[in-house]
Amino acid sequence: MHKDLPEEIFDVAVIGAGVVGCAVARELARFELDIALVEARPDVGAGTSKANTAILHTGFDAKPGTIENGLVRRGCALLRDYAAEAGIPVDPTGALLVAWDAEQEAALPGIRARALENEVEVHPVDRAAIYRLEPHLGPGALAGLLIPGESTICPFTTALAFATQAVLNGVTLFLDSPVTAIERADGIHRLSVPGGEIRCRYLVNAAGLNSDVIDGMLGQAGFTVRPRRGELIVFDKFAAGLVRHILLPVPGKMGKGVLVSPTVYGNVLLGPTSEEIDDKTATGTTAAGLASLLEKGRRIVPALVEEEVTAAYTGLRAATGIDDYRLHADPARRYVCAGGIRSTGVSASMAIAEHAAGLLAEMGLERRPKPDFRTVRMPNIGEHFPRPYQSPDRIAHDPAYGEIVCHCEKVTRGEIEAALASPLPPADLDGLRRRTRALMGRCQGFYCHGNVLALLRTGRARRGGA
Repeated sequence: MHKDLPEEIFDVAVIGAGVVGCAVARELARFELDIALVEARPDVGAGTSKANTAILHTGFDAKPGTIENGLVRRGCALLRDYAAEAGIPVDPTGALLVAWDAEQEAALPGIRARALENEVEVHPVDRAAIYRLEPHLGPGALAGLLIPGESTICPFTTALAFATQAVLNGVTLFLDSPVTAIERADGIHRLSVPGGEIRCRYLVNAAGLNSDVIDGMLGQAGFTVRPRRGELIVFDKFAAGLVRHILLPVPGKMGKGVLVSPTVYGNVLLGPTSEEIDDKTATGTTAAGLASLLEKGRRIVPALVEEEVTAAYTGLRAATGIDDYRLHADPARRYVCAGGIRSTGVSASMAIAEHAAGLLAEMGLERRPKPDFRTVRMPNIGEHFPRPYQSPDRIAHDPAYGEIVCHCEKVTRGEIEAALASPLPPADLDGLRRRTRALMGRCQGFYCHGNVLALLRTGRARRGGA
């Protein structure tokens, strides 16, 4: 958002405006501090945070003794409460973990024991109960576990809510600002970005897939991120009646495996694959990956693969060779690293932020609470919650909310114009999509692309091209 680099020295700079970095910036914005949030892309939440399974995890299967374990469970509780306050769509569907063979069935008692150790409610279910809960499930299921606390969430609104609240409370956001080098002298970090440098006393690394690169710039070089590619398929809303719960597989060595899940947008999600690769930019789908998903989906919910596919996408998880986060502090450098935040990043984000802020305080960062910390209420883009086009009062107040621009997703001109006039307006169509759902429907913008693009250009012109 800021083209001119300031002369001031920030108290803290957070590198990376994914869901974790935005959560850290929001947490620090609660205090009388000068904070910078530095992002390489043109928008917040535009990397891994936008391409995941969109589940708010309870942490029922988190490995005891890991950093991730406590933070996922704490983060789930924090985010559930925050979502209600900030208007983030959450759908408490519950999850059903299904065993399809004798080996998987034998693993269920251990998974249940771990869940109970993690203080997460789970219930064993037999074969008959599974098919009562999920009548469209494929044949062959043997037994399962019901985890009622699992939910689906909107990851787009989550990151955007954190960032919006941070900015409204004084955080300076630098977009299009990749950090190319870091020098430290006289107790000050100097971050080289296009056009100059950003200076700060304390530094938080939340750079996601590039967290190892930033760590190396600090002389740490303690880990390497090797991306784990996960491809996913989104089925049309007509498939929604086929799935009632998040359908989980028994986890394997490569992660949680392929799931089938409702989404808060009314679609059904199938995925992800799990493939370790070397290219941190390889976000394209593959024929082999999609074919593999359809094969697995045919077993889980046979009727699902006969439905129309709305979209397919790929997310890259920041795998680092251990089954835990790379969350540590270097007091000598006044540096906190929040790396290796894999598939549970959305769920744990607020707890990671809380923990990171605590580490900064232990290193000497003074934290005086702001007396006037501003809250936010985000526009709803969830399908199962009231939408503007359904509100006669909203339309009577502003007829633009009765003018549908994107017919697949029922997105109105009023919603688009509100997004363009918001504290964090989108820089491009992808950003507008994440704020409104425009272009996300079954036609993928074939019908509405021209009108949506015209509104985006008009909004940018009103802001002077910002």
